Amino acid sequence: MLGRGLLVVFLLASTGVAWAAGGSETLPIRSRQIDAFKVGSSQTRFGQLEFIGGLEMTSPNALFGAVSAIRFRPDGVSFVAVMDTGHWLEGAVTRDADGRLSGLTDLTATPMADRSGAVGLEKWKVDSEGLALREGEVIVSYEQAHRIDIYPDPGFSGARPVGSLPLPFPKTELRSNGGLETVAISPKDGPLGGAAVTVSERSVDKADNLLAGILDGPMKGTFAVVRTEPYAVTDGAFLPDGDLLLLERRFNFASGLGMRIRRVPGATIRPGAVVDGDVILEADMGYQIDNMEGLDVVAGPDGDISVIVVSDDNHSILERNLMLEFRLIK
Repeated sequence: MLGRGLLVVFLLASTGVAWAAGGSETLPIRSRQIDAFKVGSSQTRFGQLEFIGGLEMTSPNALFGAVSAIRFRPDGVSFVAVMDTGHWLEGAVTRDADGRLSGLTDLTATPMADRSGAVGLEKWKVDSEGLALREGEVIVSYEQAHRIDIYPDPGFSGARPVGSLPLPFPKTELRSNGGLETVAISPKDGPLGGAAVTVSERSVDKADNLLAGILDGPMKGTFAVVRTEPYAVTDGAFLPDGDLLLLERRFNFASGLGMRIRRVPGATIRPGAVVDGDVILEADMGYQIDNMEGLDVVAGPDGDISVIVVSDDNHSILERNLMLEFRLIK
């Protein structure tokens, strides 16, 4: 979710979308390939990442957009995403002959149900920001009405939550517009034993560090992430080695949008810890970025690791829906 000042600008420019309650909609998508990450440059290496390719996506269906989190299935092709308008987004990526992203296919959007089974709710009730997949579960974090709900998998898009993960800190500590943006599942064979982890966007403890928590498993408890102004955490995902990648966004009217990815050593994540990590990628408006909100890690059969990031256009004419893919350089 964007800061209040920027949100006002985007709302003024918004196209005004009316949502249909109930049932899935098929979304036709037009995709334009992005061949260069840095505008006007053929450079492909950026920090610890190599740019593979990307997409700019549009649709004649006004429902498409506002993607706040994405997770790929083990095949590395099909995905589940959430839109912060309270919708599931399901589909798959296509690739060209060179293996680069070429488009999306089989894209559907479905209203999310609350615990009573109701759909088509006001945004503040279903402001979905974080997403994680775990065996038999689709886990979603919600902002404003702060909670982390568990849906059954398969069948999540037509189901109400079957449970919730308790938060390790009081809900009153979470900001309305800066709550739980990240839910990620740690590796099963790592020290966290496959636990779900959450990191807040802008909610902080008394030391001004971001609230974070290990939500279950043998090391359940709170920890904190060093906060670096003007960045806010918008998503995260674990690497196979247990390190946590955090996607962060900044905005101010003087310098515009920026994004970075920070790599937090997995061994440092434990109850009571204050963690930080090296920045492995940083970009500003001289690069093909927008309001970057979602990140996932996709491990290929050959051992390559892709990092895929997506943007949230807030249904604004000023923003774009982007999907960018990088290869992690080991």
